[in-house]
Amino acid sequence: MGPGVAGGLFVGSLALAIVLVYRPFGEYLYRSVTAPAHTRVERTVYRLVGVDPEREQSWGGYARAVLAFSAVSTIALYLFQRVQQHLWLSLGNAAVEPARAWNTAISFVTNTNWQSYSGESTMGHLVQMAGLAVQNFVSAAVGTAVAVAFIRGFARTRTDRLGSFWVDLTRIVLRVLLPVAAPAAVALMAAGVVQNLGAGTDVGTLAGGTQTVTGGPVAGQEAIKQLGTNGGGFYNANSAHPFENPTAWTNWIQLFLVLLIPFCLPRVFGRMVGDKRQGLAIAAVMATLAILSVAAVNAFQLNPSGTVPAAVGAATEGTETRFGVSQSATFAALTTLTSTGAVNSFHDSYTALGGLVPMVNMMLGEVAPGGAGSGLYGMLVLAVITVFVAGLMVGRTPEYVRKKIGAREMTFASLYLLTTPALVLVGTAVAMSCADARAAMANDGPHGLSEVLYAFTSASNNNGSAFAGLGVDTTFYNTALGLCMAFGRFLPIVLVLALAGSLARQHPVPASVGTLPTHRPLFVGMVTGVTVIVVALTFLPALALGPLAEGFR
Repeated sequence: MGPGVAGGLFVGSLALAIVLVYRPFGEYLYRSVTAPAHTRVERTVYRLVGVDPEREQSWGGYARAVLAFSAVSTIALYLFQRVQQHLWLSLGNAAVEPARAWNTAISFVTNTNWQSYSGESTMGHLVQMAGLAVQNFVSAAVGTAVAVAFIRGFARTRTDRLGSFWVDLTRIVLRVLLPVAAPAAVALMAAGVVQNLGAGTDVGTLAGGTQTVTGGPVAGQEAIKQLGTNGGGFYNANSAHPFENPTAWTNWIQLFLVLLIPFCLPRVFGRMVGDKRQGLAIAAVMATLAILSVAAVNAFQLNPSGTVPAAVGAATEGTETRFGVSQSATFAALTTLTSTGAVNSFHDSYTALGGLVPMVNMMLGEVAPGGAGSGLYGMLVLAVITVFVAGLMVGRTPEYVRKKIGAREMTFASLYLLTTPALVLVGTAVAMSCADARAAMANDGPHGLSEVLYAFTSASNNNGSAFAGLGVDTTFYNTALGLCMAFGRFLPIVLVLALAGSLARQHPVPASVGTLPTHRPLFVGMVTGVTVIVVALTFLPALALGPLAEGFR
């Protein structure tokens, strides 16, 4: 069986599995966030934190709760790392250096999970479990909660209430993430992923020496790392490490977990606005972009130019040999489409155009299907922009699911759309103009620019994957990329909630002959086109100087 056929079967079975769970798991998500009653455990949590679960919040109150919770989480995780040498299971690791601790704290709180360090030699088991893994749960829940609040903006009328952040956060963790992550961790353990509290095992090497192989609570972190679209690895090699991802079967499970929540959330959207077709249309846009991306990366990696790749039959440098070129390429495409950031191959060693596609995936805003929650609200913002553009072009009324899209709504949507590109391009420009930042580049020319551009794209879009070849464990990059993660996460969240509040206050607009149908293939094609065109107009000059220049020279 050739690599193309094997890769096709891998992708096809994964797509079929997601199609099969779209309805049942989407319904489970819908019931989890809309159920009128609270469980006993949830009521206990509300009492402990002093929250009235029946008291809903305006968009401003919801945003303040998100920011306050995230700020406290950042401070707590920072302090946790700074005192880890005094903690149980520290494994002799020293306190994490301040700039690195700041970068890691903001990284995990923003669901980015960018890592400028080697996990197995920097973090003790307790920090990994009670610090990083906990943030894997709650940061994913924050994004999903914001998406649910945004949907309420479309579903509700004549109100300024978007629900309670504390109720949404608690329910998503207890009803969705924990019940799925726990059996997923067991499945990964059964497949060979390590789960223990050992300090490590000394083993003999082929050269006659010894090497300490670090163990740890890997499977538990791996499950939520993928399910929550986080991506931070227990080991430096991330999902290329055999203790994290030992077989092709675990590779498949991890990608299924990555896609599960983002692809099923459109079902929640359709159910909450009372029209399942709207959810299917959004899912169709996501699927279209995902299929194009996976096909492109596979094509560039399986059919490369050059004497050696042509002789081998594919670009194998940097590829995980246990999985092969296609599975590595598919993993790269899907994790950069979903803000996951996990890697099972070396993106820096991809062909120029093969490395271009993961970068473009992030520049799309990671909406195909995007991160847990963030992908859906990003795609809905693009849908809002599409109906407005359509209204200008063909005279249709700018409406979306019975809500009028006016100047106020477009202001919030436009600011949302401009935030991340501004961070990426300004950050890259500053880095390229700074001598210390340039000194961290392992390559010069177009490939060196690609490394820097990829780093700021990954941080600003809260992805967390690295192109590699760039020494980012410096004060400049730890600080600059940390700021990009923070602004790239929280500014869009505030703008999305403001847009939701504006929509929720409106009266419903009855459909008329001037209303653009937003559940048909035409609209799917329009949203897909707007998504691609916006990225092309924004990032093409930078891409032309980096991966495109390298690929076509």
